[in-house]
Amino acid sequence: MLPAYLPNPVAALSGGGTPVDLGRKMGDGKRILGDGKTYRGLCIGILAGLIIGLVEMHCSAAYQLTWLPAQTAASVIALSVGALLGDMAKSFFKRRLGKERGENWFLADQYDLVAGSLVLLLIISPAWFFANITPVIFIAILVLTPILHRLANIIGYSIGVKDVPW
Repeated sequence: MLPAYLPNPVAALSGGGTPVDLGRKMGDGKRILGDGKTYRGLCIGILAGLIIGLVEMHCSAAYQLTWLPAQTAASVIALSVGALLGDMAKSFFKRRLGKERGENWFLADQYDLVAGSLVLLLIISPAWFFANITPVIFIAILVLTPILHRLANIIGYSIGVKDVPW
């Protein structure tokens, strides 16, 4: 899951600039995504996920790390892109519900990247998905994700990247 976990914090660190929604609003008068989703954050976040995935692929092959899933180009792309697509989808619905940027949305804030990455992985590489996302792995993802999410947010808040620690 590293190619899925890394893009969000990297996007937050490197974000800024032109918003993905270009400042446009929906018919309800609310922004499509908001200022927190930028092209720079999206591109650099995906790049970070791709790089960590390539590192995993290299380590798995070079050092015969059997405990590490044998990532493929398709799985790395799906996990990296899917994580940020899931985050953007959550932001879209967050705006529709009238929630502000940074406002806590329990569960959705923690699992958006998981949902996006696993759905895209299932679409792009179903064989890899079913071979590697076993029930035990899925439960581990569900347990570890909120812990890692909270830790990343506390660090982001401490270094001034995030306005709130959640």
